[in-house]
Amino acid sequence: MSSKVVQFVVSRNKSIEDQVLEIISSFNQGVNDVELKGYGREIDRAVDIYNMLKDKLGDGVKLEGVNIGSEVKEKRRISYLLFKLRKGF
Repeated sequence: MSSKVVQFVVSRNKSIEDQVLEIISSFNQGVNDVELKGYGREIDRAVDIYNMLKDKLGDGVKLEGVNIGSEVKEKRRISYLLFKLRKGF
């Protein structure tokens, strides 16, 4: 079992379903903790991805915490939403 945290940054280039499958497959490969991070306009997609994960896995995924904040990227401050998820199966 791996104890490292894998971070997924939400992308507009991939479908929500593909990003959900990536997270599920990382859980199946032994990753216990995943951080799902959405910046700016991807915040709503991060919420959609979390909700779809919850629909597919139910109690198989646990929400350990949610952080909101902002980071400076390319001289601009960009808001983010970070879900800390743990495998529950």
